[in-house]
Amino acid sequence: MKPQLITGIPLQEKGSFHDTESIRLAKDFEDIVDLYKTLKDRLLSVNYWNYYASGVGADFKLHDKNGNLKKRLPEKGDFIRIDIPGPGNFEVRGFDWVEITDMYENLSANNEILEQLIIECKPSGIPGKINMHTAHFYTGDASSTFIIARGKDFIKAGIYGRNETPNMDAQIADKARNLAIALGGMVGISKIQWKILTDGLVEFRSW
Repeated sequence: MKPQLITGIPLQEKGSFHDTESIRLAKDFEDIVDLYKTLKDRLLSVNYWNYYASGVGADFKLHDKNGNLKKRLPEKGDFIRIDIPGPGNFEVRGFDWVEITDMYENLSANNEILEQLIIECKPSGIPGKINMHTAHFYTGDASSTFIIARGKDFIKAGIYGRNETPNMDAQIADKARNLAIALGGMVGISKIQWKILTDGLVEFRSW
């Protein structure tokens, strides 16, 4: 199985990858527009991802460039703190961090996609810390790209992981932990978690 070639997603060059998507169909155009607005609100509500996707396991919190918890909408240059189940990153108090490196919207992206929002994240150091090496179980070459889209009769949420290799630039305890989590991702465990999130975003189970 090969990774999809999608505009806005980095090319797969090394390590593992995943393409995780969930789609909801609707016949009425006005319903699709309203559903997309709700989907967009949910994607931008980073602090509530675990609420929308009950069972995802991980907890996500949005932070600004100085490391302060942020309760407004995400922007390029913000950071997301991830608390995944199991042993945490010892060196950085149990958390993993990613930076929002790109974020933009497209209208009429192609004949199938009428509107979409793209958020690209990459493993990072702790925001506000100088010369901090990557505080994540993947190296800084990895990426996770979140895309929500609206077509004529559907909405879609996708998460696309690329170039996922374990971060071995860490303390001995964290090396073992990062390797174990990365290997879990390679056999599909992390994709299961991402699938719970994309399903939760489009299915609106709390309605």
